[in-house]
Amino acid sequence: MTDRPKLIPGPDHPITIEPAGARVRVIVGGRTVVDTDRALALREASYPPVFYVPREDADMSLLSRTDHATYCPYKGEASYYSIPAGGDRSANAAWSYEAPYEAVASIRDHLAFYPDRVDAIETATG
Repeated sequence: MTDRPKLIPGPDHPITIEPAGARVRVIVGGRTVVDTDRALALREASYPPVFYVPREDADMSLLSRTDHATYCPYKGEASYYSIPAGGDRSANAAWSYEAPYEAVASIRDHLAFYPDRVDAIETATG
């Protein structure tokens, strides 16, 4: 990873991370994979917000780690998980930055999910 570029979020590519302020549930194949009120909302540049949920609030027995990996110059290396209960559609449905760059260190030990690879990502406030 040492030869990969590492970029710091700034005015041209802002990244903010704050408590989501909502209960977040992730449903796949009729199973609740995540149910938490401790999600973080990551807003990056012009992309839609992404919920990062604590791994300890996920039913990790429903996820299966894969060999897939990606790299983000702002966040670092991402590892991926499939959700067998969702079938082929849920391959590599979740990702995690296990050693994120310092600028986004608060997403360590969290998971995020592709909305089109799960049945639902539900949010509720109050």
